[in-house]
Amino acid sequence: MEKCSLHFTVEATDIDETIECTEDLQEAVMRLAYGKAHAVLQKHPDAVVVGSDTIVVVDDEVLGKPKDEADAVSMLRKLSGRTHLVMTGLCIISSAREYRNVSVSEVAFETMDEEEISSYVRTGEPMDKAGAYAVQGIAARYIKEIRGDYYAIMGLPLSMVYEALKDRTWYEED
Repeated sequence: MEKCSLHFTVEATDIDETIECTEDLQEAVMRLAYGKAHAVLQKHPDAVVVGSDTIVVVDDEVLGKPKDEADAVSMLRKLSGRTHLVMTGLCIISSAREYRNVSVSEVAFETMDEEEISSYVRTGEPMDKAGAYAVQGIAARYIKEIRGDYYAIMGLPLSMVYEALKDRTWYEED
C-alpha cells in the first residue's frame, strides 16, 4: 500500500476461510477477501477497507497455510519442479461502494530435493503462507518463472488496488 502512496492501517480479521469442494475457486477467493474487508468495515464504517486472500492451486487442490512442518513439506513436494496457480481475491469496500476482482498468476518452481525442502521449512518462513512459501522471501531461489502479478502472489495486487481506488468515488456524496 505504501507503493500506492496511500495512508493505511493494518487490521487482522478472524473469519472462516473454508472453501467448499463444489465452490468455484476464483469466486471462493473473492468471497474470502470480501469477508475480511466486510468484517473490518463493520468496526470502521467511515473507512475504505481493502481485503485480500490468496490461495495456491496445484492439480485442482487448494494449498492453504500449512498446519505444521510435515504439512509444509508435503505442499513443497507437490510444488517442486512444477507450475501452479496463485489466486488472490481483492475486495475494496466502503459504506458507499464495493469492488471485487481476482488476480490469477502462474508460478513455476525449480525441482527441490529433500534437503532443500527440509532446510526451507526449518526457517519457519513457510508456516503462515498459502502453499508454504513466500515469493518475496527465501523461496525466491526456487522460483523459475512467474506469469502474472508478482504483488498478487505476495498477497495484494497493488496495481488493481491503485486503479480501483483512483477511478471510484468511495464516500457518499453530500
